[in-house]
Amino acid sequence: MTRYIFITGGVVSSLGKGLASAALGALLQARGYKVRLRKLDPYLNVDPGTMSPYEHGEVFVTDDGAETDLDLGHYERFTGRPASKDDNITTGRIYLDIITKERRGDYLGATIQVIPHVTNAIKDFVLKGNDGVDFVLVEIGGTVGDIEGLPFFEAIRQIKSDLPRGACIYTHLTLLPFIPSAGELKTKPTQHSVAELRSIGIQPDILLCRSDREIPKEERRKLALFCNVRETAVIEARDVASIYDVPIAYHEQGLDTEVLAAFGIEDAPKPDLSRWRKISQTIHNPEGEVTIAIVGKYTGLKDAYKSLTEALTHGGIANGVKVKLDWIESEIFEQDDPAPHLEHVHGILVPGGFGQRGAEGKIKAVTFARERKVPYFGICFGMQMAVIEGARSLAGIKNANSTEFGATKEPVVGLMTEWMKGNELEQRAQGGDLGGTMRLGAYQATLKSGSKIADIYHSTSISERHRHRYEVNMSYRERLEDKGMVFCGTSPDGLLPETIEYADHPWFIGVQYHPELKSRPFEPHPLFSSFIAAAVEQSRLV
Repeated sequence: MTRYIFITGGVVSSLGKGLASAALGALLQARGYKVRLRKLDPYLNVDPGTMSPYEHGEVFVTDDGAETDLDLGHYERFTGRPASKDDNITTGRIYLDIITKERRGDYLGATIQVIPHVTNAIKDFVLKGNDGVDFVLVEIGGTVGDIEGLPFFEAIRQIKSDLPRGACIYTHLTLLPFIPSAGELKTKPTQHSVAELRSIGIQPDILLCRSDREIPKEERRKLALFCNVRETAVIEARDVASIYDVPIAYHEQGLDTEVLAAFGIEDAPKPDLSRWRKISQTIHNPEGEVTIAIVGKYTGLKDAYKSLTEALTHGGIANGVKVKLDWIESEIFEQDDPAPHLEHVHGILVPGGFGQRGAEGKIKAVTFARERKVPYFGICFGMQMAVIEGARSLAGIKNANSTEFGATKEPVVGLMTEWMKGNELEQRAQGGDLGGTMRLGAYQATLKSGSKIADIYHSTSISERHRHRYEVNMSYRERLEDKGMVFCGTSPDGLLPETIEYADHPWFIGVQYHPELKSRPFEPHPLFSSFIAAAVEQSRLV
C-alpha cells in the first residue's frame, strides 16, 4: 500500500518545507523504502518559468522539460530520484486544465466549482502514478491561512477520507521564535497555526518545530497538549551548519521513527546513514579552501542560484575542500576595473541569466579570466558572453553582440527559431509567448574526442538539461576557432553549439546547458568537480 505524507507550513514562510520534505524522503530511503516527492504551489502562474528570480528564486528544470519550483532540486539532490513534470503543479495549471476541459464541453454542461472540480483535479494529481512507491511526500507551498492555499488544504483533507485508514498523515512545520526580552521560546504562534489547520479539518500528526536553540521539555509538553499531538511527535528542527546535516539531525530527533509510528509501522529496517555521515564529515573537516567569484545579476537573492551553489559545494566535497563564494554584481564592472575584485579568487563563474543588464560587466569578467589564466566556467548566458568576448577581443569583431539586447550588425548570439527534439522539429517565432517556449529539458550532445571536456566526462556522448532561448551563431565558428576558441560540443546533428573551450588555458569552459541541475552530493557533477580541482591548483599560484 502506498502511504502519503503531507507537509504543510505555518507561522511564516521560508521555513524550509522543501528541505524538510527532502530530508524525510532521504531518511525513509535510508531504511530501504521507495519514495516520491511532489510539490503543490498555490500561485496562479502556470509555472515559475516567466517569474523573476527576485519573485521566486531559481527555476528548476527537469529532464522532461518542466520548469518547476526550486524545491524539486532539493528532492533530487537528497534522494537521487529524477523529478518530472508530474511532480509539481500550480493553481494556474489546474485552472488552465479545467477551463480547457470546460470549453471542450467535457463537463457536460455542469457548473464548474472549486469543490468538487478544483479539489478533484488536485487529488487526481497527488494520487496518480504512484504504483510501486512506498511513501509519497507532498509539500504544500505557502502558509496555512493563505487564501490561495485553501483548495489545496481542502483536497488533502479529503484524501485522508478517500484512502484506507492509516494511509495518510500530516506533518506541520512551524516556527518557535525566541523573544530576547522574555528569554524564552514562544509556542503561541504554533498553537494558532495548528488551530487554523484544525478549523479546516486537518489534525497534524507531527509538529516539526524550527528554532535556533534547544526546545525545553516544558515547551514540548505545552505544544503536545494544546496542539493535540503526542509529546514524542513534537520534533525539534534546529538550525544546522550545512543542509546536508539535516537528515542526520532529524533522525537524531526521531522524525523518521515518529512518521513510521504514525503509520503503525513498528518493524521498519534501521536506517543506513553512513553516506550522510561521510558527507557531513567531509564538509566540516575540509583539507583546504578555495574562493570562487560568482559574477551574476541576481546576487542579491541567493535562492536565484540554489542549484549552482549546491553544485559548487558538491565540487568541494569531491576535492575535500571548502568552497567560499564571493558574490559580485556584474554591473559593478561596467564602472570599475574588475582586477581589484577578482585578483584574490581561484575561479570565476558566470551563471545563466536573461537581459542586457550587467552583460558588459560579465564580458569584462571573462576577459580577466582569459588573460590572467584564472579558471573560468561559463554556464548558458555565461558561455554566450565568453563567445562574444572572444569575438571582440581575439577575432576583431568589434560589434559582436546578442540579438537578445536588440538589433546588432554582428549577431554572434541570436534567437533560436527551430531545433530538433528527438525526431520532431521544434519551432519558435519572434514575439511569441514566453512561457514554456525555450529549449527546455534534457538534450543529447556530442563532444570532440580528446577535448578537455570530453576527458572530464570520460565520454563523447552526454545528456544535459537546457533552458535558453538564444544560441551562439555557428556561422562565426571558423573565425573564432582560428583564434583558439574550440567548439568541442555540439548537438548530434552538428547544428547547435553546446560547449566551448580554450586549449591554451588551464581551465576555460563554457556550456550552453545547466550542469548544476544534475549534481548530487553523492555524485558531484564532473564539470564542477574538475572546476574546483582547477581552482585548487590556482590557489597554489595566487
